[in-house]
Amino acid sequence: MKCPFCGYENTRVIDSRPAENDNSIRRRRVCDECDKRFTTYEKIETIPLIVIKKDNNREAYDRTKIEAGVLRACHKRPVAAADISKLVDEVETEVFNYEDKEIPSDVIGELVMNKLKDLDAVAYVRFASVYREFKDINTFMDELKKVLN
Repeated sequence: MKCPFCGYENTRVIDSRPAENDNSIRRRRVCDECDKRFTTYEKIETIPLIVIKKDNNREAYDRTKIEAGVLRACHKRPVAAADISKLVDEVETEVFNYEDKEIPSDVIGELVMNKLKDLDAVAYVRFASVYREFKDINTFMDELKKVLN
């Protein structure tokens, strides 16, 4: 590691410890030339997950979009915040375990719906009505019948 002060090539690590919820390592270093100390952070490099939208546009995966959809579906429902967070964590784990680095948005939507179905039936139907773009009451009723059976 090059010293940011004098540019000397040799520096030593004098202290290492986990940082950012154990997602990186904080290292205190000292320059062998000018004796100045500085801190570096070491983090695993990850390739961002890309979501393929319905219109074939691609965008970076964004957890907050899943959270927002689930929160809207669970609005004024007796669903604990911890349960919502757990559901989003479970979906995110499955998304990141997907075999490709590109995942269709409909796969994510189906994962969310399957988990919502077990959490709260009304939230599930709310999410499904937006996600599946129900056009009329018959489509809505068909989905309700599936939930009731």
